[in-house]
Amino acid sequence: MLFNLLYLAALAVLAPWLVWRAVATGRYRRDLVAKLVGPATVLNPGRRPVAWFHAVSVGEVNLLGTLVPAFRARHPDWLAVVSTTTDTGLAEARKRFTDLPVIPWPFDFTWAAAAAFDAVKPTVLVLAESELWPNVLAEAERRGVPVVVANARMSPRSARRLRRFAGIARRALFGRVARFAVQEPEYAARFRELGVPAAKLHVTGSIKYDGALKERDTAATRALARLLGHDDSALVFLAGSTHAPEESLVLTAFARLRERFPRVRLVLVPRHPDRFEEVARLVEASGLPFVRRSQVATPLAALPAVLLLDSVGELGAAWGLADVGYVGGTLDGRRGGQSMIEPAGYGVPCVFGPHVWNFADAARRLVEVGGATMIPDAAGLEPALAALLADDALRERMGADAREQVRRQQGATARTLDAIDAVLPVAARRAA
Repeated sequence: MLFNLLYLAALAVLAPWLVWRAVATGRYRRDLVAKLVGPATVLNPGRRPVAWFHAVSVGEVNLLGTLVPAFRARHPDWLAVVSTTTDTGLAEARKRFTDLPVIPWPFDFTWAAAAAFDAVKPTVLVLAESELWPNVLAEAERRGVPVVVANARMSPRSARRLRRFAGIARRALFGRVARFAVQEPEYAARFRELGVPAAKLHVTGSIKYDGALKERDTAATRALARLLGHDDSALVFLAGSTHAPEESLVLTAFARLRERFPRVRLVLVPRHPDRFEEVARLVEASGLPFVRRSQVATPLAALPAVLLLDSVGELGAAWGLADVGYVGGTLDGRRGGQSMIEPAGYGVPCVFGPHVWNFADAARRLVEVGGATMIPDAAGLEPALAALLADDALRERMGADAREQVRRQQGATARTLDAIDAVLPVAARRAA
């Protein structure tokens, strides 16, 4: 009840802003009733055991794209249900898991959580990375449903915040999780500092490595290349999953690089779809010739100087076109970085800033093996990219080293499944 009151108070304060955002961007309106009062009943004619997998948004849905099929292969008699929080996550999940129930994640009110559990009737709940909500966890505990956090991480910033409420966090959050399948020993140490028993912590590595080793010559990449007019005459610089003010920094660096490297083209991919319009105005103000992916209906004659990839779900195909890359969220000092594992899996030599606490181990390992370059600040962006654009052999070597690093880190999915299996009720294991 306490958390219900806190949420209602927060909604009362934020209501004008939320209404404005809903009108301006369309966010928060889709599946609103299902989020408030619970989704429709999930059909399960054979009354099979149910594994409920939850991802926050597109990035975590991609992670489940590796974990869920592996779980189904190990437990073919189970029903898997997938939920996500965001509109873009739901769209991607429904596209990816066409033969599974995909539902919106409930708001963390007691009645919404209870209704969602009534609809899904889960045997186990698997949360991707860090989505812990007290009322949902309390409902799982009340029903005897074990909760596993897969690919768990704990950034320094999150740890500092949670230390202020360590007692509450232990009771309302961590105490109700049966297992944490943690990406790195460093993250496990932070969980222990917050009071999580060592017996609940299992260092598995990152599942993102298992799904990351990709070939460039895929059907999706070929189709995107044909549509955008890409050919071997261009050098593609892809700036992926960017946040403000990184788009401005990238555009400034690119404008100068273009004078030295006439073949270079920029593919700019903002992290959040609700910023597509804002970034389009930035590119337009730069004076650089550009095209928006959303407005390309027929094949272009040639790849433009700047392509704004204002679409969802095409970043992977675009990495298959890239000769060099920049990983977003690493220069703004607030986000802690987006994943550099995906471009590494494509063999793209990447540059990123120092703020990589979300992927500290992956960033450190890639730099150590020579598969990526970390720059100290925004001033280092242009020279680091220039060094890569000027040296074909350097790009090839760094790309190969990045792919080899991804290959060596694989195996987390199987270890995560072992952690899930360890908490399954005995009756459910027998039924499976």
